[in-house]
Amino acid sequence: MSLLHGDAQREPLAELSRFRGEFYSCLTARSDGLFELADAVLCGDRPVRSLAELSLVGEHRRGHGGLYAALARGEIDTDRLRRALAAVPLPRAADGRLVLAIDITCWLRPAAHTSPQRILCHTYGRGKDQHIPVPGWPYSIICALEPGRSSWTAPLDALRLAPGDDTATVTARQLRDLLQRLIAAGQWQPGDPDVLIIADAGYDAPRLAFLLRDLPVQVLARMRSDRVLRRTAPLRQPHILGRPPRHGGEFVFGQPDTWGTPDTETVTDTRLYGTALARSWDRLHPKLTHRSAWAAADGTLPIVEGTVIRLDIDRLPSGATPKPVWLWWSGIDATPADADRLWQAYLRRFDIEHTFRLFKQTLGWTCPKIRTPEAADRWTWLVLAAYTQLRLARPLAADRRRPWEKPSPPDRLTPSRVRRDFRHIRPATTCPAQAPKPSRPGPGRPPGRKNTRPIPRHDVHTPPKTQPAQRRTKKSATPRPRRTG
Repeated sequence: MSLLHGDAQREPLAELSRFRGEFYSCLTARSDGLFELADAVLCGDRPVRSLAELSLVGEHRRGHGGLYAALARGEIDTDRLRRALAAVPLPRAADGRLVLAIDITCWLRPAAHTSPQRILCHTYGRGKDQHIPVPGWPYSIICALEPGRSSWTAPLDALRLAPGDDTATVTARQLRDLLQRLIAAGQWQPGDPDVLIIADAGYDAPRLAFLLRDLPVQVLARMRSDRVLRRTAPLRQPHILGRPPRHGGEFVFGQPDTWGTPDTETVTDTRLYGTALARSWDRLHPKLTHRSAWAAADGTLPIVEGTVIRLDIDRLPSGATPKPVWLWWSGIDATPADADRLWQAYLRRFDIEHTFRLFKQTLGWTCPKIRTPEAADRWTWLVLAAYTQLRLARPLAADRRRPWEKPSPPDRLTPSRVRRDFRHIRPATTCPAQAPKPSRPGPGRPPGRKNTRPIPRHDVHTPPKTQPAQRRTKKSATPRPRRTG
């Protein structure tokens, strides 16, 4: 069942009920236990701290044994669930463009020595200015971003990275499959603006743009401040012998004398960052070599041109010293309006951090001590489905705030506040899960009735069992007479 984005007559409650029914259809084994487990995550009164506590929630009608069995031996049709997530209404930018943010977040498991497929994950904040590698399961998650300041995103896909995977190759394949599902669901049609993909500095933006060059996408990613790019090769002069150059002069991020005159320059007054100065340089590309991700490439390496944008601001809300931000865009011939739109869209990428924090601190994504990566994948998809239900219930929820919290308008409710009211929204929606079957023994034979079944008779004679001889005690009851003479 697909869902078109342009249908504006749908009721939020009907859309929520439709997704809950589709989500239940994606559960192919232990469906009732998995579905009630997702409801327990949504209807809990406090942040999820352990799986055993979820069995005490009223919406979970089964015992804690069934909860663990559902995660260990349940099955989810992830392909169908991916199509269901791509079919729900998605947020769009002001120009109707889909903006997707991709990032890797880690489920740290340092003490799970017997859990397979763990990878050393880079963690931040565990020490002062230290990046400590910790074993865990890294997940690549793609979310659709909203245009304004918000803590809401729309998770669309999650993929666990296996040992030995190339991040750029796996990410490109993940994005390609997602774009095909979005096109099949009617989220993008010919003539619509290209989908904008935003990534952080951990991704190789030129390689990602090269792998997705046949799709209607644009890549925008941050680059480190120590990068060196090349300009377009100059025109070949007549009567010059030798091989023509493939690269032009260097563009060193840390040397302003190599920048030259920017192609565009804009100044914007912002409320949080003061004056924002954005400058862009067109048609810059990295000089690729047959190393790292390009080691297996045959022949001449490609030239991936793009636009570099440098953003300078006056201040940060935290009071720290602001540093310049370097962005690389896969498009060329950027206008001043494009430069402003791009750096403002990049700032929305940090909304995905709020989603990761909600997954881990409120919905309890990394709380269970799961041993197998297959069970971790099931739990991850349950959390994504639960968050999608919160987003669909956003227009239906009331503000059930704590006494010390400030009131919030209905359109500005956070995911945590929507979760508080989901229990009152849920009874009006369909609950496909069936009630658990009784596990007590049957009533047995009614009192007063005798067993009328005939006693089976065997033709083979079985000799009776002999009684074992009584063991002699250590001390006799009567003392033996002494022997004399």
